[in-house]
Formats: sequence, structure tokens, C-alpha cells
Amino acid sequence: MHPIIFFSKMDFSQSNLFGYIEDLQELTIIERPVRRSLKTPEEIERLTVDEELSDIERAVYLLSSGQDIQGTSVVANLPALMRQNPAETLRRVLPKIREVLHVAGVEMQLTAAVSFLTVLQEESVSIHTYSHSFLHIILQNLEHRDAGVSNAWLETLLAVIEALPKETIRHEILNPLVSKAQLSQTLQSRLVSCKIMGKLANKFEAHIIKREILPLVKSLCQDVEYEVRTCMCRQLEHIAKGIGTELTKTVVLPELVELARDEGSSVRLAAFETLVNLLDMFDADDRSQTVLPLVKSFCEKSFKADESILVSLSFHLGKLCNGLYGIFTPEQHLRFLEFYKKLSTLGLQQENGHNDNQLQLQTLEQEKKYISVRKNCAYNFPAMIVFVDPKNFHLELYSIFFCLCHDPEVPVRYTMAISFYEVAKLLNSGVYTIHKELVTLLQDESLEVLDALVGHLPEILELMTNGGEHSGSESKLLSIPDLIPALTTAEQRAATSLKWRTHEKLLQKYACLPHIISSDQIYYRFLHRMLTIILTNNVLPVQKAAARTLCVYLRYNRKQEQRHEVIQKLIEQLGQGKSYWNRLRFLDTCEFIMELFSKSFFCKYFFLPVLELTHDPVANVRMKLCYLLPKVKSTLKIPTDKHLLQQLELCIRKLLCQEKDKDVLTIVKRTVLELDRMEISVDAFQKRFYENDLLDQEKERQEHLLLEMEQLEKEKQQNEGRSTNINDKMFEKKRRNSKTSSVLAKSITLSVPGSSSSTSAGKEDKKSKLVRSQSFSTQALHPKYSNIDKCPNKSSATGYTSSVSGMGKSCMLSFSDDSFRTHSTGNSGNAAFPSSCSSRNLFNSADQKNNGNKESQSRKMSIKNRKSNS
Repeated sequence: MHPIIFFSKMDFSQSNLFGYIEDLQELTIIERPVRRSLKTPEEIERLTVDEELSDIERAVYLLSSGQDIQGTSVVANLPALMRQNPAETLRRVLPKIREVLHVAGVEMQLTAAVSFLTVLQEESVSIHTYSHSFLHIILQNLEHRDAGVSNAWLETLLAVIEALPKETIRHEILNPLVSKAQLSQTLQSRLVSCKIMGKLANKFEAHIIKREILPLVKSLCQDVEYEVRTCMCRQLEHIAKGIGTELTKTVVLPELVELARDEGSSVRLAAFETLVNLLDMFDADDRSQTVLPLVKSFCEKSFKADESILVSLSFHLGKLCNGLYGIFTPEQHLRFLEFYKKLSTLGLQQENGHNDNQLQLQTLEQEKKYISVRKNCAYNFPAMIVFVDPKNFHLELYSIFFCLCHDPEVPVRYTMAISFYEVAKLLNSGVYTIHKELVTLLQDESLEVLDALVGHLPEILELMTNGGEHSGSESKLLSIPDLIPALTTAEQRAATSLKWRTHEKLLQKYACLPHIISSDQIYYRFLHRMLTIILTNNVLPVQKAAARTLCVYLRYNRKQEQRHEVIQKLIEQLGQGKSYWNRLRFLDTCEFIMELFSKSFFCKYFFLPVLELTHDPVANVRMKLCYLLPKVKSTLKIPTDKHLLQQLELCIRKLLCQEKDKDVLTIVKRTVLELDRMEISVDAFQKRFYENDLLDQEKERQEHLLLEMEQLEKEKQQNEGRSTNINDKMFEKKRRNSKTSSVLAKSITLSVPGSSSSTSAGKEDKKSKLVRSQSFSTQALHPKYSNIDKCPNKSSATGYTSSVSGMGKSCMLSFSDDSFRTHSTGNSGNAAFPSSCSSRNLFNSADQKNNGNKESQSRKMSIKNRKSNS
């Protein structure tokens, strides 16, 4: 039975196969004449060029008898020909191009416009030669029948005008412009004339402009075609800047007022935008008597009769309100603010519950327009904060800020995310009012919004931490309980998306968190996540960003146990990982360690694990290690690290002797030469390494202070626990002896503060150290202190208030940064820390003194009792 099925299947497949072969044979028969008809021998012969021709001769030949595509390639190659042989190109090639352009198609015309501009920018010839050879060709093609070609040549001409001398412009451009701007000329010619006049206004003096250009300007502002009036209106801004304030007031402003009342909506829009851009050139009278009434009419008509200017009005509203701020009455100020609020929620009436069944169904075009209006309002939000004064933000603008941050459209929220930093800077000490909106944008469903916000995330968080730049009060982020979950959620959403650049950017910005939140929060919520990204993510830039941020977290971690745990994981999971990819990332991490930490730190924890990779079975790992060896050697100090230098030399010898991979061996030999030329720094300062040694000493000092801070905080907690036990015992003793005489009670109460004061006096030195270390956690860890130019040569006094348990008052301790220097002069950090034995002896001596005081007091009390009994 099986053979029958087998043969039936074979027969079926064979029949199909033979059918496919017949179909393919038919297709090949059909295609044969098509392939033969692609190029005939005559066409191939016509396209063939003699290889012995020079570049100039080949260009002339192709322009004379070649096809259009060949001529276009010659025109595109014109800048290269000008660089190689400008004289021959101008003599032989450029005349041919001039002839061909009369009958050339659109593609060759556009290519020629770009090539001519490139020749000007590269300055292949002098400006005199350029104007003599190229300018006439540009002017001839300005009025091409194709609008795209005409605009391309116009852009080239406007760039040429910037470089031409005044006399050439007057004779070659300005004089012909008088006839070209007449009403009898074509529409395209008059449009070109408008743009040229706007450019010429910056090239001549005011009296020449007044005599020769302003009459043409007035004529074109009254042109019968609305396109010409619009184009000329947009050039009035450039003309006004060229003629000065007085002529602008007498000539340009009346024209703008008339154009603002034009029947064409595009003309009115151009007049409005030009008025806004020229506000600085008008005095207070012109603004109040002329500009303000026009602006009010624009605002009124924008909702009633002329919605075409709504988008432009919303875009320029911030500049307009601040430009007219000085002349507004309180009523007008309130009216423009309400107008802005109305624009900010335009199109959201249905969602906000303001629909009275009177709104018609919005078209798609209207929706796009309303989205653009709200986006422009988001763009102008910082300007409106200045308009209402940051002190009135919560009362006047917070509701609009909330709506814009929660807008249903991504472009609006994206614009708010971009401007969030500007808003935070303007609010200064009132920045706490927008904490919730920061969390909202961090949790936004769109990664575009998140990417826009992350750009200034460190600065935003720093402003919120400090409560503004000039605020004396501290508004800590503990008041934002949702911030850390929002940050972790944002990172996870970026990690699960395909936009790895956003994820990389986010991880880079998260390196600011040690200055924002506590070390424990970073350790439990972010540090292990960075290690996971290094181990599991497949994008190299993301892995490197996570590795560097992890090193920053490790740099500012305040618990030695946690630091040792992270270092151990880096060595075991990366340096000794099964995947060669992880071992490569370990070397990247070591580079960041050398950048952020001191030399002694790297040598203590990472030097030997790095050298172990010289025996790695993967050639790529050994190759990357060889590139890293010069940096590794630069971390050594002689004679302290002499044994590590011997280990390094031994590993290099093994590589030279045992390496079998040719590429690795080549790099090893090159690295050996580089290592031989290197000079190792010694423990003492040398002139050539002075700056690097200073920077390294500062890093080492900060690392020692971190260790000291941890040690002293532990001792403080132990001391507080012991003092609490002592107070509990004394309270219990008071309760038991409450029935004794009043004299005995007084003596007991007097003994208690004496013992606590002696204990506090014995701890004064340790508390001062704790004050210094805690000050370091808030000052020395700031990024600005890592700069070598800001090493602590200056002394800054600060205070720290520490509560002493058992006493109802606090003591203020002042210190100077110079006191730190005694802790950083030694090579090892052990001398800077109080040893556990000394701390125990100190506490034992304090307890013995307390016990001695108690015994002496009890003896006095017994003597008094005996005297009273006697």
C-alpha cells in the first residue's frame, strides 16, 4: 500500500515539474526579443567614447553629440572639472553648457543650478571671473517656464548676490530689475523681482534703497495678482531692516496696514506675520495706535470669519504678547490670556464635556488644523509664563499646562516634552507644581514624547531636587513617590521597543540619578537592571551605555558591601562569563572604570582579572585586550605596583611566545612597541604627569571619604544605640528609687546629664569627621567637582546639625575642606579611618568614666545617710 502512495505522489510531482518547465520555456521565448531590443548596435556605438580622450575633451564631446543623460553627468561633474583645470573648463566646457541649457530638460537645469552654486561655494575661481562667466547664464534661466527650475536658479542667484561687489549688482541685477518688475511682465518675472529686492535691501545704503528700490516695492505691493502682493509683503521685513527705523515708520508700516486689510487671506496672513516680526522696530505709539488694533481685529476674525490665519496666529502669539506687553491695559492683558487658553483647548470641547450639541462634525482637515493650533500653543507656553509672571503660574496657567501634557495627540505632548525644561527653569522655586506632569510624560505611551523629555532630564531633575536655581529651601524628590516607578517603567518600555537609540539615550541620562536619589534606591531599583541589560541586550551601544551608567552608580555607592557585591558580579558574570560577548563587554566596562575611578581602585579590583583574559580562547577577546593594555599600564605606580607590572610583562611575553592567531600577534607586536615607549608614573608627583596625578588624587580622596563616611555612619548608629540603652537603664533606676528621699532623687538627676555630657565630649572628634563625610556626600560627589580646575584649594565653611540622643538640643559644627587633606595624603585609605579597636577602646573608656561617676556618687550618698542617722 505504501508503494502505491509513493508512486502516485511521484507521478503528481513530475507532472507538475514538467508543466513548470514548459511554462518557463514559453517565458524565455517571449523575453528573448525584449532583451535583444534593449540596445541596438547603432545605439551602443553612439554611446561609446574613446578612452584616450582627456576629461575636458570627453566633456565637450558628450555635450556636443551625447545623449541627455550623458550631458547631465557632465554638468554634475562641472565642479570637479573646475578644480582640475579651471581655465580650459571656462574656455571650452562652459560655452557648451550654455548652449545646451537653452533646450535642456528639467533634470539638467536643476543639476546645472546646483553645480553653479557649488562652484561659487568652493571658490574655484575669483568672484570677478565667476560674475563674468556664470552670472549671465544664471540670469538667462531665471524665468524658466517650470516653476521648480526657476526657483532653483533664483536660490543660486540669491547666494551669488551675497558675494558680488556692489557695482556688479547695480549694473547686472538692479538696473534690469526695474523693467522686470513692471506690470507688463509675466507673473513669474514679478515674483522673482520681489525676492531679489528683499535680498538687495541689505547690500545698499538707505538713500539708494529709498531712491531706486522703494518705488518698485510700493508698485509690487499694489500688484493686481495676490501672489505678487503676498510675496512682496513677506520681503518687507528685510527691506525695513535695510532702510532703518524712520523710513520703516513712514513707508513700510502704512503698506503693512493696507495689506493687512487685503481681500486675499494669504496677503493678510503675510502682513500679520511681518508685523509681528517687526515689532521691535516700532515705538510705543505705533504699537498702541496702529499695531494693537490690527492684532485685535485678527484675533476676533480668526474664530468668526477667517480661520485661515488661526494656525499662524497661535504660532506667533507668544512673541506678540511679550512684544506688546508694555502697552496692554489689565483688561487687554486678561483678554489675550483668555484667547490663548481658548486656543490651547481648541477641538477638545467634546472630550472635555463642553459640547452643547451645537458643534458640527469636524472634518479631517479641521482636526489637523486644530492639532497644529494646540501644538503651537505648547510651543509658546514658556513665553506665556513670562507674559503672566511665573508667580501667577499656578493660578493662571496650570490648568492649561495640565491639558497640554494630557493632550490626546502625540505632536502636542511631544512639544510640551521639549519645552518642559524651559518651563521648569522659569518656575524656579515653584517647580514643585509640575512634578505630576513630569511623571505623566515619563509614562507616556509614545516613545517620541519620552525621547523629547529625556534630552534635558538631568537638568529637570536637578531643578526639582534643589527647588530652583536661586531657591534657599530644599524640595526633595521624596515628595514625588511615583518618580522612581516612572523612571523604571520608561526604561523598560524603551527596552522592549525597536528604537534602541532612545534606549541608549535614556541610559546615558540615568547616570545623573546619584545626585538625585539615595544610594540604596539606586542599588535596589537601577543598578542590577543595568547589569541585566549588559548581559541580555543585543545592541552594542545600549550595552556600553548601561555599562558606563553602572560604573557611575558604583562610583557613588555609599556601602562597601554593595560595592564588593557588584564588583564580584562584574568579574564573575562578565570577565569570567561563558559568552565571549560578555567578556568583551567586561573590557568595555574596565575602560569606564579607568575613566571614573582612581588608578589604585582599578589596580586593586580589576587589574588581575583583565590580565587573565590573555589566555582567552577567543581571538577577538585577546585582540581587544591588546588594544587596552596601554591604558592598563598607565594605571600603575612605581614602586607600589611593581608586582603588577611584573605580571603585565609576563602576560605579554606569553602572548608573544604562544599566540597563534596572525592578526592578534600583529597587534601584540605593535602594542609591545607602544608599551616600551610609555613612561610609568611614580608615587611622587612629576611635572609631565602633574595634572593627571592631581585628578587621580582627587578621585582617590573621594573614594576614601566614601569609605570613611560609611564607617562613621555605622559608628554613629552604634553610639546612638548604646546611649539609648544607657538612658533606658537610668530611667528604670529612677523608677525603682522613686520612694527614696528628695536629696537622693536630686543627686541621681544631677548624675544623668553629667554622664551624657561626658559621653558627648568623648565623641566630638568622631562627629566632626561624620559631618565632613556627610558634607562630601552632598558636595564632593557633584559632577562639577570632578573637574581638575576645581580641586578643593578653596575653603568653604558649612554647617551640619546633628542631634544627640538623650538631650533636647542640637550642636552646630563648622568645618573647612582643608581638613580633608590629612585623610588623602597617605597611599592607603586605612590610615584615614578610625580602627574598630580604637573605637572600642574609646567606648570602653567612656563607659569606665560613667561607671566611676556612678560609684563616687553612690559613696557620697551613703556617707550622707550615715551622717543623718548619727
